[in-house]
Amino acid sequence: MAANTTETAIGYEQARDELIEVVRRLEAGGTTLEESLALWERGEELAKVCRRWLEGARARLDAALAEQEAPADQGE
Repeated sequence: MAANTTETAIGYEQARDELIEVVRRLEAGGTTLEESLALWERGEELAKVCRRWLEGARARLDAALAEQEAPADQGE
């Protein structure tokens, strides 16, 4: 349930920025195994949020392009 709350509570830019920070911390090392696992899980959750935002943006663009092309198709 927490994942759904995160997905609806943060925007793309916030999720992306936090994901960048998670990756930076993982790459830097120096964390315990438990901390690394928690960071990995958070990163996966944030990646899903970003993916959903991007898929939504793609769907909106596709719909706008289809709408733009529809009048041209009807005129032929």
